[in-house]
Formats: sequence, structure tokens, C-alpha cells
Amino acid sequence: MKPRVEIEYCTQCRWLLRAAWVAQELLTTFDGELLEVALRPGQGGIFVVRLDGEQIWDRKLQGFPDLPQLKQLIRDRVAPERDLGHSDRKPAHD
Repeated sequence: MKPRVEIEYCTQCRWLLRAAWVAQELLTTFDGELLEVALRPGQGGIFVVRLDGEQIWDRKLQGFPDLPQLKQLIRDRVAPERDLGHSDRKPAHD
């Protein structure tokens, strides 16, 4: 069974477009490796990402997801051997 991602977003805050964008990015990056990315309406400023029911990102604790970091978290659980290209690159140090 392929993994399932769920993005719970706040309808009061009108974060549907943000949640849909994150879902689109994940579906594009993990084409064929995810069962689905579900959008779940919520309230109270929620923006939580779950992978197979396990919370892996919470806006209240971590801010909005940094997409490369979120992709790395999912990749590490779904397809650890996968190269994420520019999302895997570390920032250059002076």
C-alpha cells in the first residue's frame, strides 16, 4: 500500500489555496509513490501535514512548511533512495 498524505488547513483563515499548492507540489514530486494527498478542512488556525496518520508538520509549532524541508521529510519515509534535486542541496557556507 502506498502512503497517504493529509493536509488539514483552516477554512476560517482561507488557507485552501496554500494547502492545494502544497498538495500539488507533493503529487508532482512523488508521482507514483503516494496513494493520495487529501485536503481536510479545519478551523482555529490549523495547518498540519500528516503522513499515514503521523503528524510530520504543524504550523503552530514550526510555521508554514518550508517546501524543500517537507519534501525531504516525506522522501525519507516514502522513498529514501530518491534524489530531490535542488530540494536536497544544502545552503552554501561562506
